[in-house]
Amino acid sequence: MDLIPKPDQVASAASNVAHKVLYGGLADLRPMPRTLIDDGPLREVYHYRPHHRVRETGDPVLLVTPLAAPALCYDLRRGCSLVEHFVQQGRPTYLVEYGQISFANRRLGMEHWVDEVVPEAIKAASEHAGGRPVHVIGWSLGGIFSVLVAADQPDLPIASLTVVGSPFDVKQVPLVAPLRPILNLTSGGIVTQIYRALGGAPKPLVRRAFQISSGTKMLTKPLAILQHLDDAEWLAQIEAVDRFTENMIAYPGRSFGQLYHRMLKANQLLTGKVDLSGHEIDVSTIRHPVLVFAGNTDGIAPIKAVKALVGLLPNAEEVRFEIVPGGHLGMLTGRAARGTTWVTMDEWIEQWSTPEPEARRTTQKAKKTARKPAKKAPTAKTDVAPDRAAIGSNPERRFASASSRNLNRKS
Repeated sequence: MDLIPKPDQVASAASNVAHKVLYGGLADLRPMPRTLIDDGPLREVYHYRPHHRVRETGDPVLLVTPLAAPALCYDLRRGCSLVEHFVQQGRPTYLVEYGQISFANRRLGMEHWVDEVVPEAIKAASEHAGGRPVHVIGWSLGGIFSVLVAADQPDLPIASLTVVGSPFDVKQVPLVAPLRPILNLTSGGIVTQIYRALGGAPKPLVRRAFQISSGTKMLTKPLAILQHLDDAEWLAQIEAVDRFTENMIAYPGRSFGQLYHRMLKANQLLTGKVDLSGHEIDVSTIRHPVLVFAGNTDGIAPIKAVKALVGLLPNAEEVRFEIVPGGHLGMLTGRAARGTTWVTMDEWIEQWSTPEPEARRTTQKAKKTARKPAKKAPTAKTDVAPDRAAIGSNPERRFASASSRNLNRKS
């Protein structure tokens, strides 16, 4: 609102406050309908039901959740749900989540997710979608899991990888820098004893860490709410993010230990080689096309920390790096993401998708009439070879992408 609110702003603010008091909130928090299609130990694979007005077609997408964060990251609220976006397009949409982590799961390491959970989810999504290759999208640690899986099991039916806000160089994370001298001084022994005693990182601790990562936003939040009392959309987003934060999940002990010792202390991801229980995974072996997103205000995974992945993929068919507006969660499912991150995802998936049977027939017909350009049948969009020189510099994109790069591997 303005410093001196206008009458219409006062009326809107009063309406929003009344709605929150009478109905409990402004956000539409109804989850998108879904069906469980596969499950196993700490693995639940869901298929989101197609929109009743749109026919489900094309290669499927699989959304990979990170440890400790709820699947709400992909289905935050109606109007700001990546799941809803894909479903309304008719894209077959799947998600893998892990359920509640308890003290009983303290012996599970990251290899459980890299060797079993995510690969089985990819297979299940592909099979359920008629054997089509899967566009794997992972946020935060979910993106790291996706990269490790693609490197370790190259024969999985993966069409492309999309990595959103995943730090591959933790030295570039401002939150870690003040802790590094302490870690070096104690060799991490104190932290190790604590997480072993607790069986991992419990939910309250994970929740508090995520809140602290927001920096000054926690301190300025009350004032910001007052300033936006007339903005129902802004208030709804705050409600949805608060619900997301309240539903944080615990880290299992052994997985937390691996993250702490190998990634936080040793910065092993930056080497491109990760050792999981004596099994080394080399990220450079990835041949799938990879799209990498960094948020311009992300404090958990800053731009430099995320961009480090780009240099680790010399054999990928294509690597594309995009900087989009938003913090760690906002870049994925914030209000600005609808016209930035999601637009780029759509372009990427379209580029690397298998043509539909109708498109193949159109191509064949076009070839037969190639000698008569004036009467040539229009070719389907999916059959047009992408102009790779233009990737990352689309002048019609609805957000500034001056920092984006065309990072195609030179032949």
